[in-house]
Amino acid sequence: MPSPFTLRVYDAVRRIPQGRVATYGQIAFLAGNPRGARGVGFALHHNPEPGVIPCHRVVFKDGRLPSGFAFGGPGVQRGMLEKEGVQFLPDGRVDMARFLWDSFTRE
Repeated sequence: MPSPFTLRVYDAVRRIPQGRVATYGQIAFLAGNPRGARGVGFALHHNPEPGVIPCHRVVFKDGRLPSGFAFGGPGVQRGMLEKEGVQFLPDGRVDMARFLWDSFTRE
Protein backbone atom coordinates (compact mmCIF):
# COMPACT_ATOMS: atom_id res chain seq x y z
CA MET A 1 0.00 0.00 0.00
CA PRO A 2 1.49 3.38 -0.99
CA SER A 3 2.18 5.90 1.76
CA PRO A 4 -0.06 8.96 2.15
CA PHE A 5 2.79 11.11 0.74
CA THR A 6 3.08 8.86 -2.32
CA LEU A 7 -0.65 9.10 -2.95
CA ARG A 8 -0.44 12.90 -2.73
CA VAL A 9 2.48 12.83 -5.20
CA TYR A 10 0.39 10.85 -7.67
CA ASP A 11 -2.52 13.27 -7.24
CA ALA A 12 -0.26 16.28 -7.85
CA VAL A 13 1.36 14.73 -10.93
CA ARG A 14 -2.06 13.93 -12.41
CA ARG A 15 -2.76 17.68 -12.38
CA ILE A 16 0.20 18.65 -14.59
CA PRO A 17 -1.36 19.73 -17.89
CA GLN A 18 -0.31 18.22 -21.18
CA GLY A 19 2.46 20.32 -22.72
CA ARG A 20 3.81 21.46 -19.33
CA VAL A 21 6.41 20.15 -16.90
CA ALA A 22 6.83 20.37 -13.15
CA THR A 23 9.90 19.92 -10.98
CA TYR A 24 10.47 17.28 -8.34
CA GLY A 25 10.57 20.03 -5.72
CA GLN A 26 7.34 21.56 -6.97
CA ILE A 27 5.56 18.21 -6.70
CA ALA A 28 7.04 17.64 -3.23
CA PHE A 29 5.67 21.01 -2.13
CA LEU A 30 2.23 20.25 -3.55
CA ALA A 31 2.28 16.86 -1.82
CA GLY A 32 2.93 18.51 1.54
CA ASN A 33 6.65 17.89 2.00
CA PRO A 34 8.70 20.76 0.48
CA ARG A 35 11.95 18.91 1.22
CA GLY A 36 10.72 15.64 -0.25
CA ALA A 37 11.98 15.87 -3.85
CA ARG A 38 13.86 12.56 -3.55
CA GLY A 39 10.70 10.94 -2.22
CA VAL A 40 8.88 12.19 -5.31
CA GLY A 41 11.46 10.44 -7.47
CA PHE A 42 11.03 7.23 -5.52
CA ALA A 43 7.24 7.40 -5.82
CA LEU A 44 7.38 8.05 -9.56
CA HIS A 45 9.84 5.21 -10.10
CA HIS A 46 7.11 2.95 -8.73
CA ASN A 47 4.27 4.59 -10.68
CA PRO A 48 1.45 2.01 -10.78
CA GLU A 49 -0.34 3.74 -13.69
CA PRO A 50 2.19 5.18 -16.17
CA GLY A 51 -0.49 6.10 -18.71
CA VAL A 52 -2.65 7.81 -16.11
CA ILE A 53 -0.03 9.37 -13.81
CA PRO A 54 2.10 11.35 -16.29
CA CYS A 55 5.45 11.01 -14.54
CA HIS A 56 7.22 11.92 -17.79
CA ARG A 57 6.19 15.53 -17.07
CA VAL A 58 8.42 15.76 -13.97
CA VAL A 59 11.96 17.07 -14.52
CA PHE A 60 14.83 18.58 -12.54
CA LYS A 61 14.56 22.27 -11.64
CA ASP A 62 17.09 23.25 -14.31
CA GLY A 63 15.09 21.40 -16.99
CA ARG A 64 17.34 18.34 -17.21
CA LEU A 65 15.70 14.97 -17.65
CA PRO A 66 16.55 12.29 -15.11
CA SER A 67 18.87 9.63 -16.47
CA GLY A 68 16.90 6.90 -14.77
CA PHE A 69 13.45 7.57 -16.25
CA ALA A 70 11.78 4.34 -15.20
CA PHE A 71 9.81 3.74 -18.38
CA GLY A 72 12.50 3.71 -21.05
CA GLY A 73 15.16 6.29 -20.27
CA PRO A 74 15.54 9.99 -21.00
CA GLY A 75 15.17 9.52 -24.76
CA VAL A 76 11.70 8.07 -24.30
CA GLN A 77 10.79 10.80 -21.82
CA ARG A 78 11.99 13.51 -24.22
CA GLY A 79 9.98 11.98 -27.05
CA MET A 80 6.84 11.91 -24.91
CA LEU A 81 7.31 15.56 -23.95
CA GLU A 82 8.02 16.63 -27.53
CA LYS A 83 4.79 14.91 -28.66
CA GLU A 84 3.00 17.19 -26.19
CA GLY A 85 4.68 20.29 -27.64
CA VAL A 86 7.35 20.78 -24.97
CA GLN A 87 10.47 22.30 -26.51
CA PHE A 88 14.07 21.85 -25.49
CA LEU A 89 17.05 24.20 -25.38
CA PRO A 90 20.13 23.43 -27.51
CA ASP A 91 21.82 21.83 -24.47
CA GLY A 92 18.99 19.30 -24.11
CA ARG A 93 17.18 20.86 -21.17
CA VAL A 94 13.46 21.67 -21.19
CA ASP A 95 12.82 25.35 -21.87
CA MET A 96 11.59 25.99 -18.32
CA ALA A 97 10.81 29.66 -19.00
CA ARG A 98 8.14 28.55 -21.45
CA PHE A 99 6.96 25.14 -20.27
CA LEU A 100 7.10 25.12 -16.46
CA TRP A 101 3.61 24.53 -15.06
CA ASP A 102 2.32 27.32 -12.85
CA SER A 103 0.76 25.03 -10.26
CA PHE A 104 -1.00 27.94 -8.58
CA THR A 105 -3.28 28.62 -11.54
CA ARG A 106 -5.97 26.48 -13.11
CA GLU A 107 -4.18 26.13 -16.44
